[in-house]
Amino acid sequence: MNRSVMRAFFQGGVFLTVVAGLLILVSPRESAEFVVSVCTFGIGLTLMALVIGVNRMLR
Repeated sequence: MNRSVMRAFFQGGVFLTVVAGLLILVSPRESAEFVVSVCTFGIGLTLMALVIGVNRMLR
C-alpha cells in the first residue's frame, strides 16, 4: 500500500482520537454525546492500531 495513503489513515485516526478525547473531557457523562465520543475514541485507536499493524507486516 502507498505510504501516503497509510499516513493519511493514521492522521485521520489521530484526529479522531484527539477530538473525541477532548469531547470526553468536556461533555457530561449522562449525555448521548459522551457515548458517541467514547465510541469515536475507540474507532480512532483501532484505526491507528490497524495502520501500525499493516505497516509492520509490509516491512
